[in-house]
Amino acid sequence: MRCCKSLLCVCLFLLAVVPAYCQRGTLGIDIGQTSDTFAGLPTQSSAVFLVDGEFAVIKSNLKTQRPAVVAGGEARFPEDALNHAKEFAVYGGVHFQFMNNNLTIGVDGQVRKIYLPTAFVDNQFFDRDNMGLFELPVVIRYKFGSGRRAFIEAKGAPEFTPHFRPSGAKLQLPNPNFDHGYFVQGSAGYVFGRWYVKGTYENRYFKFEDNQNNPSNLYNWRTNRISGGIGFSF
Repeated sequence: MRCCKSLLCVCLFLLAVVPAYCQRGTLGIDIGQTSDTFAGLPTQSSAVFLVDGEFAVIKSNLKTQRPAVVAGGEARFPEDALNHAKEFAVYGGVHFQFMNNNLTIGVDGQVRKIYLPTAFVDNQFFDRDNMGLFELPVVIRYKFGSGRRAFIEAKGAPEFTPHFRPSGAKLQLPNPNFDHGYFVQGSAGYVFGRWYVKGTYENRYFKFEDNQNNPSNLYNWRTNRISGGIGFSF
């Protein structure tokens, strides 16, 4: 219930504020399942609710070869917040149009905040620090079919060193040393007038060095998400 209320608040805020500043945008809601594995602990699965939006601050112009300047964001709310991360992200990017606007290739600068769940090991609770990320995902989107209504999209990037902030718990894990990470995401959908349907799969992985700052590899994290939803453009 708390996830639904938060999701509704985000949607109402975007509907009220963003159209006043942008020329065109999309707003969507997805529901799906996320599976998360931390270290060697059992994989946990939960329903997840997402809201995302992207808005063209400056439209592209094929005649002058001007790219589109976009802004957007997303919020993720797992039903089981005890074992899964809650996330918020905002981004801005430059998207170039090719093939009469059928092909889009762009790069986004994205800031993401992740509230990691508490670890339970050997009958003890260990609070992980909250994670802040700066990401530079490459975005490729292609429209095809009758009226260019079908679309596919690929997005991905290597992860940079996260920034950690204490969650405020008394028993806090130390900050781990980053090794490597990445995320990849693929979507496919179809547009019905101003409405669209979309399905998405995402895989993300973080690995940290095996030392005293990452006891039992509790920060190592792999997540798989599959979701589907609807949205509209304006």
